[in-house]
Amino acid sequence: MNKVAILVCGNSGIDYEKVEHPFVVVHSKLIIDGKEYEDFVDIKADEFYQILVKNPDVSLSTTQASTGELVDIYEAFKKQGFNEVIAISISSKLSGTYQNMVLASQMVEGISVYVLDSHTVSYGQMFLVHKAIEYLQQGLSTKAIMDKLNEDKKHIQIYVLVDTLKFLVKNGRLSTTSGAIGSLLKIKPLLNFTDDGRLVPFEKIRTSSKARARFIELAKQEIDAGVVGVFLAYTNNKEYVEDIKQELLEYNPNIEIKVVPLTPVVGAHAGPGTCGFGVIRK
Repeated sequence: MNKVAILVCGNSGIDYEKVEHPFVVVHSKLIIDGKEYEDFVDIKADEFYQILVKNPDVSLSTTQASTGELVDIYEAFKKQGFNEVIAISISSKLSGTYQNMVLASQMVEGISVYVLDSHTVSYGQMFLVHKAIEYLQQGLSTKAIMDKLNEDKKHIQIYVLVDTLKFLVKNGRLSTTSGAIGSLLKIKPLLNFTDDGRLVPFEKIRTSSKARARFIELAKQEIDAGVVGVFLAYTNNKEYVEDIKQELLEYNPNIEIKVVPLTPVVGAHAGPGTCGFGVIRK
């Protein structure tokens, strides 16, 4: 009988989530003013965003878990009697985590590792973790679970409203051309995820009030089209996001909206003042 382990990268925000199933988290690292922090272990979301607000020009970079770290995790699974692993990664277009998970899997014998490129991040990725657990509890084979997860991820859409393009440009997640335009026009960029997991500009909006209105308008459109899950992500603006949640609940009181923090490594690229709206479409 197969014994299946679950490995999740911390970009999912799983550390802030209650999960009724064993799993292992692999964390990325933050380098702040030359000092390295393991995401969630050494620094949590609230503390991290306070640093950015106080010093928006602080030297900041991130690095994903190394292949060697992942090999050690797979070897530990094997010693615990697991013969299969489901590894769920942040979008490969945002991080090298997926590639390192795959490379590490090729360096370990005696255990089969199935790596899922989620094409998403934050609670979009977390949704796939919950689905993987659900399918395991149903007794599906690992191959069948991966097939289902690859279908499930097609139903996830996330819109991201950032206060400034500065952090996305600095960390290479958007082109410098987009950043220059944003700086010139003082826009409030609205972004979304493509089907293959890239984060791209969706609309450029001139003012904060118009950006918020458009963000909510899109959320309502998605809800009207039919959803099985709704989530909002916050950085240093939980109260702002809770207000959006209340407005959406007044619009449709029959939906349940999950509110989650953006973990520091993700927030390092998005910046303070960022919020996200995501849906699981029917």
